[in-house]
Parts: sequence; structure tokens; C-alpha cells
Amino acid sequence: MEALARAFAVEEGRYGVRVNCVGPGMLTDGMSAELMSSGQLDQRAFEVTLRNIPLRMFGDSTDIAEAVCFLASNRARFITGQKLDVDGGYAA
Repeated sequence: MEALARAFAVEEGRYGVRVNCVGPGMLTDGMSAELMSSGQLDQRAFEVTLRNIPLRMFGDSTDIAEAVCFLASNRARFITGQKLDVDGGYAA
């Protein structure tokens, strides 16, 4: 996805088109919630995962939506071809 975003950003930038992508981390809703509620992500795995996130918390879909809204807004008018990790610092 990152390479695709960069390629499209280079190709379409001359037309004023910006292309970025978001890399979500572990969330408290969606697929992660299903893994936790079904027991596929047991308490030990949950704690290990949480320890590996510098902010020591999981995000939620609102965190991802806020990042997407920012990238789509004029506040990000000079940002293109980037991946924004929204993961509590996990990828750092």
C-alpha cells in the first residue's frame, strides 16, 4: 500500500491529487475486538501486545477516522505519498 500511495502521489500530484495511506494499530473494536471476545487473543497475548505499544493502550476506529479526516483536509495540503501510522507508537 505504501509503494502504491507513493507511486500514485508522484503520478497524480501534478493534477493536485494527494495520495496517502494510514497504518492502523491494534484497536478495541472491529477485528481486534472479535479476537479478544472469542478468546483467540488470550489475556497473556493481550498483555504482551499492550507492552509493545509505547502509549500502553489500544486505539479505536475513531482514532483512525480522525487521522483519515486530517489527511483529507486542507490542513494536510502539503502532504502526499506518505503512510501515517496510527498505532500508539508500535511501529516506531
